[in-house]
Amino acid sequence: MNRAERIHKLEKNFNKVWDVIIIGGGATGLGVALDSASRGLSTLLLEQSDFSKGTSSRSTKLVHGGVRYLAQGNIDLVREALRERGLLEKNAPHLVQNEVFVIPNYTRFNKLFYTVGLKMYDVLSGKLSLGKSKGISKKETISRIPTINQKGLKGGVVYHDGQFDDSRLAINIAQTAIEQSADVFNYFEVNGLLKNGEEVTGVKAVDKESGKEYTFKGKAVINATGVFVDEIMEMDQPDHKKTIRPSQGVHLVLDKEFMPGKDAIMIPKTDDGRVLFAVPWHDKVVVGTTDTPLDEHSLEPTALEEEIEFILTTAKKYLSKAPTRKDVKSVFAGLRPLAAPKGDSDKTKEISRSHKIVVSESGLITITGGKWTTFRKMGEDTVDKAVKVRQLKGNESRTEEMQIHGFMENVDFRDPLYFYGSDKAGIESLFEENPDWSKPIHENYPYLKAQVIWAVRHEMARTVEDFLARRVRVLFLDARAAIEMAETVANLMQQELEKDNSWAKEQAESFIELANRYLLEEYKPAHTI
Repeated sequence: MNRAERIHKLEKNFNKVWDVIIIGGGATGLGVALDSASRGLSTLLLEQSDFSKGTSSRSTKLVHGGVRYLAQGNIDLVREALRERGLLEKNAPHLVQNEVFVIPNYTRFNKLFYTVGLKMYDVLSGKLSLGKSKGISKKETISRIPTINQKGLKGGVVYHDGQFDDSRLAINIAQTAIEQSADVFNYFEVNGLLKNGEEVTGVKAVDKESGKEYTFKGKAVINATGVFVDEIMEMDQPDHKKTIRPSQGVHLVLDKEFMPGKDAIMIPKTDDGRVLFAVPWHDKVVVGTTDTPLDEHSLEPTALEEEIEFILTTAKKYLSKAPTRKDVKSVFAGLRPLAAPKGDSDKTKEISRSHKIVVSESGLITITGGKWTTFRKMGEDTVDKAVKVRQLKGNESRTEEMQIHGFMENVDFRDPLYFYGSDKAGIESLFEENPDWSKPIHENYPYLKAQVIWAVRHEMARTVEDFLARRVRVLFLDARAAIEMAETVANLMQQELEKDNSWAKEQAESFIELANRYLLEEYKPAHTI
């Protein structure tokens, strides 16, 4: 994933006509790229920012069928998602963990209701089940969740789902797609479509690092830009009516002391009918999510005050120690690309998360909806459609059994480098090149300087944010610590990318400004940069 070398190769083939050009480098676009390339189709993916910069790095960190969708009666979506959950655990065992969820019950009816309902979840999992659900006593509920609010507690129900690291998976999918001969680039913004008459025949793009403009010809152009799909469709048809209504999901990150065990909590129905999760993740606890309809969208959505208060208030009802604003290590918001609700309804939580593929009269193919768990199936379905409508000559999809880059069995999830899988040895080999790189970046966290070097050389990290937000997850786990790491990371990246001192200074300062948006109170490092 050496970006400069890959761009040089790209320029040597400037007259090439690609089979498939994909706009968007989140979960959906990367899934399409992997499926397309693995079929032998020449594939180019362009992402305007960093891979998974938007929604795809801001999930609840679950690979799941969706208990909520089961309650809504969306059996087909749940069955599909549970199957994909099982496949992903097999294909990326270094990133997907089997997580036990506890639903605390405060009425005996609820215990019976959820015990019976989750048996259907087990049945739909089929051979790819992660474990059977069951009702548990009050005593066992407390032993699994020692900090649960015990007042009125009758017992609980346990079930199994997957927990994962979203942006790490995105990077590994990008690497796997490249290994299948795809060309995949971050910081390449598509700013126009090429047309022959009314037919889309390619894209116009600009490399945001160099400012250089490019045109790429393609037989099939696929719009996989999530909440931005309408912008691409407007390039095709200026009078296009918006099809997406973003729904914002907010998460708060707390220290492990609020839930010291290994199990997660799932609250199936909060006061306003939403689902709330509290999930152990990288030695912290992620609590969320909200479901707030928005009219605007951006790459850096901001949590609303009422969303923060909703999560804190709801968590207080179920945890013996009530989290306060001062306990929040980081707050992050993501936007779901949901279909615009009909009429005046704001009930985005009731909109199906099934994906939808639309083919415009020009031949532009747009994929909308879906969720992280079903990224592979979304990619397969989209390429199937492209092969059919654009008459491409590709093989059958091969991604069901395809191991994701970094694949490694028997992973020790206590190892701070576990999420690199088979790449761990490569990182450790950098210690020989420079012994200083074996040292941690921050005294309270195990992240090593070598990981910065690895991210630049092998994971296309271009900025301090790329590293601290998505190659490792410090910004999402502890924004104050991320701010304290910024200068060291900037200096390491400066040397590796052969930048000057002003670049490092600007990078550190801009990251600190960004990171403060993940905090409820502004924080400045003790020394100036």
